[in-house]
Amino acid sequence: MPDAGSDKETRKEKETGSRLGKVTTIGGGLHQGPIGPKGRWSKKRKAEVVIRVLRGEPLDSLSRELGVEIWRLEEWRDKALASMEAGLSRREGDPIQEQLDCAMKKIGELSMENELLRKRCEAKESLRQRRPRR
Repeated sequence: MPDAGSDKETRKEKETGSRLGKVTTIGGGLHQGPIGPKGRWSKKRKAEVVIRVLRGEPLDSLSRELGVEIWRLEEWRDKALASMEAGLSRREGDPIQEQLDCAMKKIGELSMENELLRKRCEAKESLRQRRPRR
């Protein structure tokens, strides 16, 4: 006589396609279980997990559900927050930065021009024959 628990497991495996976990839809694609098809996590999937962490889901339960270490979840969260801060701290179209970039470009052009003129003058000096003094 088959065990009732094993019958439920078999039915669950047939529904989800995996013994590891449920099928979740992320960004239009299907992902099964705790790890992706090649054993690596995609950027979209990591982003979804980080959003869940930021919404306040406990790390220990997420770790068990996804099969990912707590330290790795914390690392993903910290990287996402650092990237977000860096993205928000940049000013786009900052007029002071544009003026500085323009000035630096002009300084570079003038420095190169000075070097070329200096070398040209030195070459003319060496070609000019000096008359001996009497």
